[in-house]
Amino acid sequence: MSASRLPNGGSDIDRARRLTFTFDGRRIEGFAGDTIASALLASGQAVVGRSFKYHRPRGIWGSGVEEPNALVDVESADGRMPNARATTVPASDSIVVRSVNASPTALADRNAVLDRFARFLPAAFYYKTFM
Repeated sequence: MSASRLPNGGSDIDRARRLTFTFDGRRIEGFAGDTIASALLASGQAVVGRSFKYHRPRGIWGSGVEEPNALVDVESADGRMPNARATTVPASDSIVVRSVNASPTALADRNAVLDRFARFLPAAFYYKTFM
């Protein structure tokens, strides 16, 4: 496991039962009781998606249903769950998790070039313009 995971704690996590899944083609290890978000954080994955309009990197901000950034697509034997909140979906063996608003992955997004223009496009740029 990663050095960013605490050695103990988390009453819901069963450290005796390991599981693996993929995120954007990368193998992620976790434990039974982990959410997708906790397993990604423990493996050192900081960027889990991109913003819709300017493709700015988005990481995990919250720990529950209030999470605005960590939206992922989850494929399992039960079917596909688009735009699932990574903080509420339990991690399980053999699921395939993909970042949203990124092509091909959140770290290697083709449209990340828009980040270079971020200083010219501040937050709420359009709202301020039309007021």
